[in-house]
Amino acid sequence: MNAGKADTAYLTISEVSEKLDIPAHVLRFWESKFTQVKPLKRNGGRRYYRQADVSLLMRIRDLLYNQGYTIKGAQKALRQPAAADIDLPRPAAAAPVPAAADQDNHAEARALIEEARSRLDSLLARLPN
Repeated sequence: MNAGKADTAYLTISEVSEKLDIPAHVLRFWESKFTQVKPLKRNGGRRYYRQADVSLLMRIRDLLYNQGYTIKGAQKALRQPAAADIDLPRPAAAAPVPAAADQDNHAEARALIEEARSRLDSLLARLPN
């Protein structure tokens, strides 16, 4: 990999790919989706990554692969610098509902839906055609 290189040395796309365990084509794709990723390009488009680029790619990998963000969600998280360093809270999984309570919950939900539908129908009737 880059065992003989200084921390300030530039890395090639294959070195970054190996370091992050991500295929090179994925790194090129991320470059097209995340404007913050800007490796230096030399000699026929060869990419050279700075340590800051590698750190950013590690953050993107964490958002997408570990935290479950979509591309758009990760883009948004990276645009908000203060929030980018904070793991956003995740909604807790709902506790399983006992089977006996299921029937009551379904009946209650149906009643609420019917009430909402009735209100919407009355509002719709008031609108001019």
